[in-house]
Amino acid sequence: MTLSLPGWQKRVLLILAGIAVLALFALAFTAGRVSAGPSYPASNSADAGFARDMQVHHNQAVEMSMIVRDNVEDETLRAIAYDIALTQQQQAGQMYAWLEEWGLPQSSAEPRMEWMASGAGNHDGMDMGAGSGAGSMLTPEGLMPGMATEGQLDELRAARGEDAERLYLNLMISHHEAGVEMAEAGAELADTEQVRTLAAKIQSGQQAEITLMQTMLDAL
Repeated sequence: MTLSLPGWQKRVLLILAGIAVLALFALAFTAGRVSAGPSYPASNSADAGFARDMQVHHNQAVEMSMIVRDNVEDETLRAIAYDIALTQQQQAGQMYAWLEEWGLPQSSAEPRMEWMASGAGNHDGMDMGAGSGAGSMLTPEGLMPGMATEGQLDELRAARGEDAERLYLNLMISHHEAGVEMAEAGAELADTEQVRTLAAKIQSGQQAEITLMQTMLDAL
């Protein structure tokens, strides 16, 4: 026996069936968008490690530059120091914002430079032989390469005139040389385009500043 429905009930059933199909399509579309959302670097990635460590490295360069800017009279050096401070402060802000966007902490329990371990063989200038581990990448004081000690910072704070110029240039050249090595590693090891692009910019910019500062140091 075939059940015969009035025409209006058939139309209602068709409408309800259409609504159900649309709901299924909407659910599938939403699930697809969620699964295809942005993929951010992990906390132990080279991208995150670079952002954390280079921030710390940059912040000391800013500190040294602002110290010497107040303690010397040479306008060229004052301008260079101020430019380094502004540039590296802005770049440090970028890296801070990345970690915020990625939902990652600004610091990590992992040792400094750990993110470079996978590319250790490519950066012999920082004593990073393959399998050496992160410990050998740090100074005896536990600092990243190129970082000034507290004693050196105190000496810079106390210096004036040409003594301050000479000390700053020596410290900043070493600081930049290590920064170039870190930036080279970041450009090679990072997965995100924004990290690789900034790392390459840091590498080329600081290399040019090393050349300029070495010329000034030789003149002294």
